[in-house]
Amino acid sequence: MSGNELIYINDAFESNWIAPLGPNVDAFEREIANYVGVSEAVAVSSGTAAIHLALSLLEVKKGDKVFCSTLTFVASANPILYQGAEPVFIDSEPDTWNMSPQALKRALQESFNEGIIPKAVIVVNLYGQSAKMDEIVSICNQYDVPIIEDAAESLGSTYKDKASGTFGKFGVFSFNGNKIITTSSGGMLVSDEKELLNKARFLATQAKDPAPHYQHSTVGFNYRMSNILAGIGRAQLEVLEERVLARRLIFERYKHELGSIPGIKFMPELSNTNSNRWLTALTIDEKIAGISKDYVLNSLADENIEARPVWKPLHMQPLFEGARFYLHSENINISEHLFTTGMCLPSGSNITDGDQMRIINCIKDCLKISV
Repeated sequence: MSGNELIYINDAFESNWIAPLGPNVDAFEREIANYVGVSEAVAVSSGTAAIHLALSLLEVKKGDKVFCSTLTFVASANPILYQGAEPVFIDSEPDTWNMSPQALKRALQESFNEGIIPKAVIVVNLYGQSAKMDEIVSICNQYDVPIIEDAAESLGSTYKDKASGTFGKFGVFSFNGNKIITTSSGGMLVSDEKELLNKARFLATQAKDPAPHYQHSTVGFNYRMSNILAGIGRAQLEVLEERVLARRLIFERYKHELGSIPGIKFMPELSNTNSNRWLTALTIDEKIAGISKDYVLNSLADENIEARPVWKPLHMQPLFEGARFYLHSENINISEHLFTTGMCLPSGSNITDGDQMRIINCIKDCLKISV
């Protein structure tokens, strides 16, 4: 916590705005919209809810196809199933670890040839790093396919001086407890499409018709953020730039200490982008380093240090068995390679220098490097 959260929480209590909606929600929406540079924002209960609303606004339904990054958390694709649609997964590329433009182009061309155009493309900005949005936007525009930019992990990141989450028809942020700023649980849907976001508010509030009694003509959702949690978010947003700086410094220390070790490569940062470095991620080439990623993870766990593998690609998940998947290029599967070799290191904004050096020294010890 930043320290100012209680000010906004007490305001909510003193004004008796405890239930969902209220002044903090309205203000948090304005402040996020202003920060990223869009017209409107809608505060909701989770990033997943925001993706679901975006798909609902695009009228995705049973039998439709939605393309999605494969190297991501399941929350990016679960809403596709909520709508009864079919996910098609797109491989990563090596420069950003995000959606491969060449795989996306091939997938869209094949779909066009089959007479089926996807209703949306969900592009994920992994671990804070923006995807190659110029290329992806250009390809999607050729086929008039709207983009939902899943920026759940990349609030505070930029691509060519433009805020992450603002390149698609809709952008999505998450304020889950593990994100760079948090409302405990929560998310935000952003867009320049004011009319559509007004509809999102309607759908997210159980789709209540304007009537003196409770009347409903369409399916709605209980997705709005509470006034208390929005107050937490307002205080967190005040320190977002400090958090980004802290995470980037954490990444730089890891890279400085470990980056020259043979077999270790850190997640790259694309030219003209600025990643919030939500998580520091790297790969370990067992043939060069002499040890595997799993060996390092287990060694860290033995020292009570929690590290994680990178996301398991969604096309490999039992939930999506049989789903169509497009490789980065023939016989080159980037996402599976990253899953096999990649790991995320402890990256909390409040990690101490001493704790970080303990992690670094543990990794060096695994590699038999003197510390």
